[in-house]
Amino acid sequence: MPEPATSMFADPAVAPEADAGIGSVSEEATPAAAPFVHLRLHSDYSIRDGLVTIEPLIGRLHEMGMPAVAVTDEANLFALIKFYKAASKAGIKPLCGCDLQVVEGETEKEPTRLLLLVKDKGGYRNLSRLISDLYESGQRGYGQRPLLDKAALAGLKERGGGLIALSGAQFSDVGRALLAGDQGTARRLLDEWRAIFPDGYYLELQRVGRPDEEDYIAAALELAAEADCPVVASNDVRFLAAEDFTAHEARVCINDSRILSDPRRPRQYTEQQYLRSGHEMAELFADIPEALANAGEIARRCTLEMVLDEPSLPDYPVPAGLSPGQHLSDLAAAGLRRRLEANPAASPQDYEQRLQQELEVINQMGFAGYFLIVWEFIQWARDNNIPVGPGRGSGAGSLVAYALQITDLDPLRYDLLFERFLNPERVSMPDLDIDFCIEGRDKVIDHVAEQYGKEAVAQIITFGTMAAKAVVRDVARVLGRPYMLGDKLSKLIPPEVGMTLKKAMQKEKALADFVEEDDEAKEVMEMAYKLEGVVRQVG
Repeated sequence: MPEPATSMFADPAVAPEADAGIGSVSEEATPAAAPFVHLRLHSDYSIRDGLVTIEPLIGRLHEMGMPAVAVTDEANLFALIKFYKAASKAGIKPLCGCDLQVVEGETEKEPTRLLLLVKDKGGYRNLSRLISDLYESGQRGYGQRPLLDKAALAGLKERGGGLIALSGAQFSDVGRALLAGDQGTARRLLDEWRAIFPDGYYLELQRVGRPDEEDYIAAALELAAEADCPVVASNDVRFLAAEDFTAHEARVCINDSRILSDPRRPRQYTEQQYLRSGHEMAELFADIPEALANAGEIARRCTLEMVLDEPSLPDYPVPAGLSPGQHLSDLAAAGLRRRLEANPAASPQDYEQRLQQELEVINQMGFAGYFLIVWEFIQWARDNNIPVGPGRGSGAGSLVAYALQITDLDPLRYDLLFERFLNPERVSMPDLDIDFCIEGRDKVIDHVAEQYGKEAVAQIITFGTMAAKAVVRDVARVLGRPYMLGDKLSKLIPPEVGMTLKKAMQKEKALADFVEEDDEAKEVMEMAYKLEGVVRQVG
């Protein structure tokens, strides 16, 4: 990781709460005082587009001397934790946001765009709620992307707002009205959005080589002056360097199951949607300096401080007069007696000593409530005839878990170590892997949500990436190369855990020779290198 960059944005505590200029900027919001910041950027966590991966992004920003950046993936916050940690470590201010497709009610009209940036913790809660509601009950658009009904934004002001909105340039409802020459509708829509986002609604300007951009910008500037509304520049970033455009198009084709050379496939992106430097953006918008300055000013207004790596568990309802630790000790002792009654050959003294040692560690680390919560929903599952697995992973080394019937493996009999599961010298949340019958799993989840509140329950996501064997097959397909070529390349890659294309080329001479001798194989590998490790799906 590069050395931390020094900038006015590096310390969130000094970020002022200043309003951006309206139609122009104040002296404090000049480009020198507020350097340009990219506020619209899709990482590879956008899944269908975006080739920007987090670590290279942070490194490139450091090289450019940029003080902050926003990652604004489409309809999700998947990248947030990884991005927040990496940016904070490098002294670059992380801005949280989301790119959304918006509709009004049940309509056949094409969705419009809106980008939301988190201004503070209240804004983060509101954005999280919006996105959760999208996935639970929202409409679906192209590729099953969730659509935000504009009506869902109505209560934002009452919930504290905390969000800044970028219009979406010519892809917004305001932009479409302007390009259609309907100034009246554009002004009405602008007034509606500014009522929803009194903290800040900005008319967004982009110059990435799309048709109608200059017509839109001229009309938007006229509207901004008339309505005293601020404008802001963005570059709608999808990849880091200009030469990555073809690889990005291949990534889009992989997601859409299309061929790169297909003349009928949609061309939604341009070669100019790379991470431009501040100097490049200054040249691009030299005629509208306030749009550049407002980008930096928005970054100064947005500060989200996250508390990470600290467990936050709901309270287990223990009997009156008992602490969670005491209640857990009582349950574990009773459970151990029942286990020992079924195993008369066991030495009670060894088991009781081990149980006390584990309980001391569990209580010392503050995880009594965790064990009680897991014990309760497993008991509920058994009481409701939902099959539960015997336990697996490092949790099988816990006698407390065995006594509570969370697991069914006797750790003393098999010499399993509790320290692999929980160790006071390496404080981390316990991880008990529990398997439920697929037919009853949803009932258990519903029970936990009802018991502790929906706001205290979440499912964990996993990200599938383009691994070595799969990516060469995908690339061969989107390049329109014969199936046998991708199949041969894939089979030449050793089937080992953690295998990469680089390792495979070093380890497998037949692969290296084939790539060296065959031009099509070389072309596939060169593209595959750029796509390897990119997020492809979630589960």
